[in-house]
Amino acid sequence: MKPLVNVYCDESCYLLHDQQDIMVLGAVTCPEEKVRETAVRIREIKSKHNLSPYFELKWTKVSPGKVGFYRDIIDYFFDDDDLRFRAVVARKIGLDHDAFGQDHDTWYYKMYFQLLGVLLSPLARYHIYVDIKDTRSQKKIEKLHDILCNSKYDFDRRIIERVQQVKSHEVEQIQLADLLIGAVSHVNRIKDGSPAKHELIARVQQRSGYSLIKTTLLGESKFNVFHWSPKEVVHE
Repeated sequence: MKPLVNVYCDESCYLLHDQQDIMVLGAVTCPEEKVRETAVRIREIKSKHNLSPYFELKWTKVSPGKVGFYRDIIDYFFDDDDLRFRAVVARKIGLDHDAFGQDHDTWYYKMYFQLLGVLLSPLARYHIYVDIKDTRSQKKIEKLHDILCNSKYDFDRRIIERVQQVKSHEVEQIQLADLLIGAVSHVNRIKDGSPAKHELIARVQQRSGYSLIKTTLLGESKFNVFHWSPKEVVHE
């Protein structure tokens, strides 16, 4: 049987009128047989820093008092060969949905395909988990499943077996995705701000070897970033 890979997705600044210039979509991948091990390890790091195992790690919770904790989480991600991350940084300035006969939701699905399309292989099976956002999330998840399967000619869903909503506070890997997305989003949007967050961004830059503000090579498997712009044709 083909190996099963879990994909944990989250997003930042995805609304049309949120006054933000970019949207960032991100995904952490983990072999299914390693999911429990990685969740336990993240909880152990929480305990090491005197945090409850139920503490939800999030980019918005980064503070000077928790820099050591979040730095350990980042180092754990880079030290664990089973965990990988990909982000799409999509610029919203200059979008012309009418010119392409689409609405914002259609563009959103296209960006999700940019995120996930290169991660999916016919040699594996996938369960994709997405953080619940709003009351419309379930319909969007069903639509996303259809789009991904159709794009991969996976009409019987033997590759993308599941696309499911989850609650982020219950899933450590979603929390990890939120943290890494936050770092990518912050460095591409904010030039000043929290010194604690900038320290963590510097850690991600150091460990990844990338600035986070440019597209990485398509073959980069550990920490992959793709910058998409509506003003030009971008090839990976």
